[in-house]
Amino acid sequence: MQISDKNREARGIALTAIICAVLQLAIAPNVGLGNGRANLALVFVATVALTSGGGRAVVCGFFAGLFYDLSTTGPIGLMALLLSVCGFALGGEGRNRLSGEFASGILLFVVADLVVNVGYGLGLMLAGQGGGLVDAVFLRALPGALLSLVCFLPFAYFESRIRTSGPSLGGGHFKRGL
Repeated sequence: MQISDKNREARGIALTAIICAVLQLAIAPNVGLGNGRANLALVFVATVALTSGGGRAVVCGFFAGLFYDLSTTGPIGLMALLLSVCGFALGGEGRNRLSGEFASGILLFVVADLVVNVGYGLGLMLAGQGGGLVDAVFLRALPGALLSLVCFLPFAYFESRIRTSGPSLGGGHFKRGL
């Protein structure tokens, strides 16, 4: 008899949220490329969307975006909107895209990463907090997208290789009834 752990996914999401929040507050402001910074809220939402999908990714996107907005000097609500839409778009199929199709999951993240970072850069420019178009896209959005991709790769590898196999899924330990 195999034992199913129904709270495993919720614990995994909570742990990923805590790790991303700590990294967003402690590391991301100090490590930059040009004017771009890594967006760990996007990494969290993409990880949830590509592994769980569905409405859970949209809710996580909203709250992660709100956390990002409150921890930066940008307009409140812009990243919440962008990450909610990103969670909806990436999690539309409601299945684990990282376990079987790792390369396509990374490609989906790259597209979403570019769209979110360019959208946020343009939103900052329209709100009067960024420079011109060159600063918003080439000095802020593209380097930020590259840093976010570098931060996403360990999470994607963990979700695709380590969490989808092993004894915690019943591969090595199970109880037999007498």
